[in-house]
Amino acid sequence: MGQAPDVLIVDDHPLFRDALEIALAQAFPAGARAHHSGSLADALEALETHKPNLILLDLNLSDASGFDGLARLRAASPETPVVVVSATESAEAYSRARALGAAGYLPKSLSLNDLSAALATTLDGGTWFPPAEDEDSEADTLAERVASLTPAQRRVLAGLSDGLLNKQIAYEMDISVATVKAHMTAIFRKLGANNRTQALLIYSQAVSLDNHSAA
Repeated sequence: MGQAPDVLIVDDHPLFRDALEIALAQAFPAGARAHHSGSLADALEALETHKPNLILLDLNLSDASGFDGLARLRAASPETPVVVVSATESAEAYSRARALGAAGYLPKSLSLNDLSAALATTLDGGTWFPPAEDEDSEADTLAERVASLTPAQRRVLAGLSDGLLNKQIAYEMDISVATVKAHMTAIFRKLGANNRTQALLIYSQAVSLDNHSAA
């Protein structure tokens, strides 16, 4: 990367934000810029006016659970790689993050050197995931379907998840209600759903981590 990387850290834990900044400085001693968002809402607002080179996302936020934040950030800025940073360490978590399009998964137990190496790798266009046995669960298959949606389709699905009506989604996205309906038809086809309820159930299964506490 020719210029100093610009990284958005989405984490509400000051100590770990500091640790990520130290790792970033170690990975790029010539200079790197870090910006902070303490919630998913703040991060989404920041992305409206600024596109960083990388997003580091904590799974445990006050306004997001499981991989819902990852799905929403990928919809808001599909060209920006998102790396999950979490205390949850399981093959299921790593696999689900990969299926949803994450560029990496950094357990919070990583050493400073490993964090730095992972940041350098992902900022160079690579991916970084902990070694784990391959899992091909039904939930991962659903996650891959969600990841196959276009950015606009993901925003429509996020609106449905928030309980918005078609006209409200149209207003938020500055498109017509007819276009929202067209997106929904495409969403149902890609997810293998027959209606809104089924589509939302698939989305919920794709972004949740059963029997694990995402942090």
